[in-house]
Amino acid sequence: MNNKNILLGITSSIAAYKIYELIRLYKKNNFNVKVVVSNNALNFVSPLVLETLTNEKVYCNQFEPRVEVEHIGLVDWADIFVIAPISANTISKCAQGFADNLLTSIFCAFLGSKKPVFLAPAMNKDMYNNPIIKENILKLKNMGCDFIDCETGFLACGTQGVGRLADIELIYQKTKRLIYQNKANNNKKVLISVGGTKEKIDSVRYISNYSSGKMGIAIADWAYNLGYDVAIVSTIDFKRNYPILKVDSAIEMLEELSNQKFDYLIMAAAVGDFRVEDVSEYKISKENIGDCFELKLVKNPDIVKTIAKNKKENQKIIGFCLADKELINCAQNKLIDKNLDYIVANDVKTALNTDKNKVTIIEKSGRIINIDLDFKDNIAKKILEVVCD
Repeated sequence: MNNKNILLGITSSIAAYKIYELIRLYKKNNFNVKVVVSNNALNFVSPLVLETLTNEKVYCNQFEPRVEVEHIGLVDWADIFVIAPISANTISKCAQGFADNLLTSIFCAFLGSKKPVFLAPAMNKDMYNNPIIKENILKLKNMGCDFIDCETGFLACGTQGVGRLADIELIYQKTKRLIYQNKANNNKKVLISVGGTKEKIDSVRYISNYSSGKMGIAIADWAYNLGYDVAIVSTIDFKRNYPILKVDSAIEMLEELSNQKFDYLIMAAAVGDFRVEDVSEYKISKENIGDCFELKLVKNPDIVKTIAKNKKENQKIIGFCLADKELINCAQNKLIDKNLDYIVANDVKTALNTDKNKVTIIEKSGRIINIDLDFKDNIAKKILEVVCD
């Protein structure tokens, strides 16, 4: 689906070995990748491995015999230039306009092309905190370069502090956003609920469901890729570049969602219909009960119906319906009862704990859109194309 071209620069940092995994992610998701390395980067990565992973030659020498001017040809080919990791030395060269090797020559030409440039620094904490490096990073940001911040943790030099290369998954996600984003979406907020809620029984047990959260996360990722301001209210822990507001129960989810502003609310979470009336503060011991143990359940609030009661004119609310019989009829009834703009109907047999899904989107006007079986990542993009203006 992607068919986009990523030019990946690698400079001399011990973190360069992590870029093999970044290339694997790009290729797994059908991006075309070519790699350009600084001479000193070859102390940390192997051209043979890079060529095997990308199925392309590795570019390094600015003046090797060639048919075309490489730094111009590569700029024309690429949709984005990602340098990961970018060292303090290369940051400083790029900020000052040096073009003393193939990678910095490409950078100079790329910056002039107005295509996106994405930089992921990695270095020692004292180098990262050097005011000259800080000034050069700010200078590059003002020129239009996008950065992802270094992480804090244990560094290769044996010290603790800021300077670690950002998580590879986060670099991958931000690359997609820079390629696909429509800046007209930047001021529109998409709020998404994700995962199966957990209703406590005692201090260690809870009632939940089989929701993996994959569909909701895929929708959030694509909303982020397309340039929307994204936030997730989730029962699942995971790392992303957008805010993830962690909750467990249906009541916690309702409270968190009610406190958020949004243009689009997409209720992809599998919210439990019931909760335990009397939650034990301590673990219930089987020695203290008989062979039969009864729990009294009470209804949870209907989250999407509650929020929809106070929906503003410029807001859209999208619900999900999961059923194993009379799916479309069930979804149409919920669409009306809950005052939704759209509802996405899922069949239990295809939706739970799978990487693929097929859905039916029903609009309040009565229009029905069927999306055939596909990977959830692709389904997510198609859902957003329908429900977001």
